[in-house]
Amino acid sequence: MTLPLASGAPAIATHAELYRREMAAKRLQTLLGLAIFAICVVLAGIGAEVDLKKFAENAWRFPKYILETMPTLRLATFGADLKEWYWGINGWLNLLWQTVVIAYVGTVLGAVGGFLLCFVAAGNLGRSTGLRWVTRRFLEFCRTVPEIVFALIFVIAFGLGPLPGVLAIAIHTMGAMGKLFSEVVENIDMKPVDGLNATGAGWWQTVRFAVVPQVLSNFASYTLLRFEINVRGASIMGFVGAGGIGQDLIEAIRKFYFTDVSAILLLIIVTVMLIDYGTERLRHALLSLEHRP
Repeated sequence: MTLPLASGAPAIATHAELYRREMAAKRLQTLLGLAIFAICVVLAGIGAEVDLKKFAENAWRFPKYILETMPTLRLATFGADLKEWYWGINGWLNLLWQTVVIAYVGTVLGAVGGFLLCFVAAGNLGRSTGLRWVTRRFLEFCRTVPEIVFALIFVIAFGLGPLPGVLAIAIHTMGAMGKLFSEVVENIDMKPVDGLNATGAGWWQTVRFAVVPQVLSNFASYTLLRFEINVRGASIMGFVGAGGIGQDLIEAIRKFYFTDVSAILLLIIVTVMLIDYGTERLRHALLSLEHRP
């Protein structure tokens, strides 16, 4: 039954007033949140001793340095200029390949470690609360300490070379992958797990046949994404003598070999772009297989 307009008008006015009050309250909350955020930014800037005046006075140095690293390439002598720019291409490519291998081995080792620990760290599978707590704290430690710090420690312990870089990346990757993998495990469908538990299956049997099939494609996708990140991370491991092309890069920066800096950076950028493209295609292929009916 349709109400007359006169009897419905007060109700509409009441709802409109309630709507205005709700919107006013939301706007007030938004403004309050922005004010708190701005205060936090200011306090953080004060704590970090951020000097905007000094930044404004020296901002021109950054583009100036970038321009100084650019080589002189003339059309008439382009081949000779390019050859002079990349005079060390053979050595740089060898170091770049070493960087990729460091990232690859470190990613594989770290992903295996994260895979083994994630099931213990997952809240829906870990039977021992104490063991789960210890595992989570260990993974937090592994991913909290920066890779460059681990690399420096391992350089002191094992000497210069790729090994410290591999170990540093592996430990940091294990911490990050263990966290991500455990979150994936905590979001699985528990019906297969309950079914296997009802049949008397052991914990490892339950993980093997009820959990791993549900999470394997996501694990592979996260591992590929981490490999992309580790290639970039391995590029600076050479700063502390942990192998890779970073050693030549930091040497060029310290000795003001400007054109060498841009040449090495361009090699790193192109390599990372190609790896990003390839791993992105693989991730999409894995995800399409997972959602295929």
